[in-house]
Amino acid sequence: MSILDKFSLEGKLALVTGCKHGIGKAMTMALAEAGADIIGVSLTLEESGSDIEKDVKALGHSFHGYQCDFSKRDATKRFINRVKADNPPIDILFSNAGTVLRSPAVEYPDDYWNTIIEINLNSHFILSREFGRDMVARGSGKIVFTASMLTYSGGITVPSYAASKGGIGQLTKALANEWAAHGVNVNAIAPGYIETRNTAPLQGDPVRSKTILDRLPAGRWGVPDDLKGTAVFLASAASDYLHGTIVNVDGGWMAR
Repeated sequence: MSILDKFSLEGKLALVTGCKHGIGKAMTMALAEAGADIIGVSLTLEESGSDIEKDVKALGHSFHGYQCDFSKRDATKRFINRVKADNPPIDILFSNAGTVLRSPAVEYPDDYWNTIIEINLNSHFILSREFGRDMVARGSGKIVFTASMLTYSGGITVPSYAASKGGIGQLTKALANEWAAHGVNVNAIAPGYIETRNTAPLQGDPVRSKTILDRLPAGRWGVPDDLKGTAVFLASAASDYLHGTIVNVDGGWMAR
């Protein structure tokens, strides 16, 4: 097999959570461009006729869309059961869905905390456990989490987000320790400061935005397409000996 062939995802089935916008949409398109068929899910995704479905099908690959509110544990479990009933076993799980709620820590409401931890951490564990069990049983599979720069640092006014992304970093390592010997690769992508809806408040704050840009060696905010190459690498045979690793795609942020 040539090195370029190792990056091919032809014949693979990938599940991407949070596929409708931003980073998740870019990852979905990257996997489809590399040859994968797609199962996509987002909170507001149309189950038929969505823009992302049309884009994937235009590449000659199948797309099966679902809607799920990952803040509700029962909804997450119903979604998993539907996916398993409707589709062949998945080869690749991109566990990407997430959100953020901002407030100073001294005022941070319980419901903000509980919602973010459920969406950004608990649902990721449940998804990886349920689909990972099948991967372990057959001896192959790829699981990729979306981590964050706040996997490493605490941020400002986002305590639940920081806690959830710190947890994603440790979950990546914990699952890799158990599943690497069974042919399942568990890794994560840590995006830097990417232009998405979640970072819009930072982009619109001239003080925070300048502070961020002054530290970035790349000298610019990232865009979702900057993550596509890493996504394909981690989903493909090219990363077969990579386990428990968090890959920073951050414009050099962590180098400073």
